[in-house]
Amino acid sequence: MASGDLERLLLGYALRDAVKHGGRASVGSVMSMLLGDHPGLRSRAREIASLARGIVERVNSMPLDKQRRLLSEQYPELARFEEKREEGERGLPPLPGAERGKVKLRFAPNPDFVIHIGNARPAIVNYEYSRMYRGKMVLRFEDTDPRTKTPLKEAYELIRQDLRWLGVSWDEEYIQSLRMEVFYGVARRAIERGCAYVDNCGREGKEFLSRGEYCPTRDLSPEENLELFEKMLEGEFYEEEAVVRMKTDPRHPNPSLRDWVAMRIIDTEKHPHPLVGSKYVVWPTYNFAVSVDDHMMGITHVLRGKEHQLNTEKQLAVYKCMGWRPPFFIHFGRLKLEGFILSKSKIRKLLEERPGEFMGYDDPRFGTIAGLRRRGILSEAIRQIILEVGVKPTDATISWANLAAVNRKLLDERADRIMYVEDPVEMEVELVHGECKTAEIPFHPSRPDRKRSITVCTGDRLLLSREDVVEGRQLRLMGFSNFTASHGVLREVDPSLEYARKMRLPIVQWVKRGEETSVEVLEPVELELKKHRGYAEEALRSYSVDSRLQFVRYGFVRVDSVDDGVYKVIYTHR
Repeated sequence: MASGDLERLLLGYALRDAVKHGGRASVGSVMSMLLGDHPGLRSRAREIASLARGIVERVNSMPLDKQRRLLSEQYPELARFEEKREEGERGLPPLPGAERGKVKLRFAPNPDFVIHIGNARPAIVNYEYSRMYRGKMVLRFEDTDPRTKTPLKEAYELIRQDLRWLGVSWDEEYIQSLRMEVFYGVARRAIERGCAYVDNCGREGKEFLSRGEYCPTRDLSPEENLELFEKMLEGEFYEEEAVVRMKTDPRHPNPSLRDWVAMRIIDTEKHPHPLVGSKYVVWPTYNFAVSVDDHMMGITHVLRGKEHQLNTEKQLAVYKCMGWRPPFFIHFGRLKLEGFILSKSKIRKLLEERPGEFMGYDDPRFGTIAGLRRRGILSEAIRQIILEVGVKPTDATISWANLAAVNRKLLDERADRIMYVEDPVEMEVELVHGECKTAEIPFHPSRPDRKRSITVCTGDRLLLSREDVVEGRQLRLMGFSNFTASHGVLREVDPSLEYARKMRLPIVQWVKRGEETSVEVLEPVELELKKHRGYAEEALRSYSVDSRLQFVRYGFVRVDSVDDGVYKVIYTHR
């Protein structure tokens, strides 16, 4: 991409981001939009970021009314995105106890797989609140379970890429497996305070608690429990022989809240961690690590799914033990996408058990963010849907029809129109005067200056979809002329558009024989991937992988690959 084109793109994205957020654009958001729409530029990200910083500074120095005017005049296709509103106007209710400039939120994925649209909900909601209150956003990878939720080394960067594509940027980033000494320090302090202890009763410790009793070490002094903890760290215990427990109520009505486990031993020789290998054997549990990090990182509000309500009770025990002020906890319902698998474990199982049948974690039949992106769903559509759902406590199911409707509206403004025929029949052309004619067809109705020219002469052959050809029926070839189809020949009649309107002729797409481009359309239907073959006009060859297009009267597609001149496209929706 030429430097001038790149600068123009960056200026457009910067103006859009500034208008959307009250006059202030951010480099992170601009880069997210650019690399999301043009993934081929990722290899130049560092170079482009330097250019983006200068453009963002220039845009942010402009008054808001000038930003609006430039966006509207120079980038009408980007100008339709609504301006950033004040609190509560985006479908998000005000946060309790929130102060502008002091709010800090986090998105904390487990990097055991890529994220899906359900995970995107807390990511987008937390980010929107951070912008709403001019606060900060933290990205934290919670990867302290190398045995049962083994992190994938590649997932860390894949999640970052998905978030950037969604337009989510963050101010700070942490990886819990690189903070083990922090967790050890807090565990020692909790033991010293007498609100945590080492249970070295092995499996019998669980049995004690199931009866409302506990391991005798609970009554040992903090000093004695600290000695046991150091022995855990030194490797003197094996898995399940010793754990650190938070002191709660051994007789709590809910057994899972009885002296819950804060730290446990994992044999990392058998289950090495992808980042730290077998360096550590004592690992914090989810609830202990989350409590420590939320406090240490100054998180003011925790927004997450209602399945974490029990975890909130556990985490409050750590805050009480350490004398910390807890954040505000807000729980919302689960989010599902109708007709799509979102479960990480189910997707991984399908990939393992049916090798070769699926295209990977980004298969367009999956509800992963990467899968939806590959299918042709725009990040703006996902953001809009999620913000409409908001933070309601009830579960919500997004219908595919609803997501497609939002995506269609966005795509319709930007996707070029290309003629495509499936199940083609070949027809010879017979023009009225035997001369050649040139069709001038715009790529988009709202941008008539951008068009392609296709010259057709008597004797040329055209490809039309079989369903469009009825013996003896008149039709209009899109952007060209009117014809009668008879015995494999298209005989021109009155060429005017007025005639076509008067006779109410069907307008059909067509492809000139000899200039056709081979196309394979991959259509996801639940877990099936139907394949259709046809031909598109020559203009398709000017588009690269990841282009979003509209095949006329067929539907929206995304170019997935180009192999030996054959364009493989994924059908998005009608």
